Amino acid sequence: MRNALLSVLVVLAALGIWEASVRVGQLPRYILPAPSRVLQTFAQDFRLLVFHAATTAIEVGLGLGFGLAVGVSLALLAFYVRPLGRALAPFFVSSQVVPVFAVAPLLVLWFGFGIWPKAAVAAMIVFFPVAVSFLDGLRSAGPELLEFFQALGARERKLFWIVRAPAALPFLLSGLRVGSVLALVGATVGEWVGSDRGLGYLMLQANARLRLDRVFAAIFLLTLLGLGMFYGVAILERILLPHRRYNRKV
Repeated sequence: MRNALLSVLVVLAALGIWEASVRVGQLPRYILPAPSRVLQTFAQDFRLLVFHAATTAIEVGLGLGFGLAVGVSLALLAFYVRPLGRALAPFFVSSQVVPVFAVAPLLVLWFGFGIWPKAAVAAMIVFFPVAVSFLDGLRSAGPELLEFFQALGARERKLFWIVRAPAALPFLLSGLRVGSVLALVGATVGEWVGSDRGLGYLMLQANARLRLDRVFAAIFLLTLLGLGMFYGVAILERILLPHRRYNRKV
């Protein structure tokens, strides 16, 4: 509660400085709207914002699903087929080195202006932290525990479910927590490149009309979506790993 209260106070202080700066400097709305104006626009355009946010949320959900599936699959291949894992390492890195803006137009050209190019961009961003984190988790399984179950006659399939998967689950959830926020960035970038709906599309249209209050309202809603996904994964982590929560308290 103390940390939450401190965060709220910091946000309120920043908003107060922003509001005072706009009013004292008499800045026009098309340069920098005041927070009060942004909240007013958010309330007035709430239905419009939610309509476009629903499209962005679907794109992010699809991107998370595909990115999680690809990341886990590639991590398992890299772990159990070591030569293939060494061969895939440059692919992992190069997929993140290439700018999203360079790939998004190609995906729009191939898949059109629907949700699939944005979901593909989100998946491309998500799979890397998921794959790397899950692979590190698979490698973190204790050798003593593995030797113990091997001495009892456990085969690799059972070792995976008894030892490796529980050891890798915290790493996987940490990667998914980071990837959930990055997926939102990828979907928004994809909407900037080519789209007919979504919060990114709404931001471009509002910016072209010098409606910066609507741009900031869309950014505010994007922030809420990002926080919701981040803490949603954190809640899932607390449910699946209650012992980890206890250790943090200790």
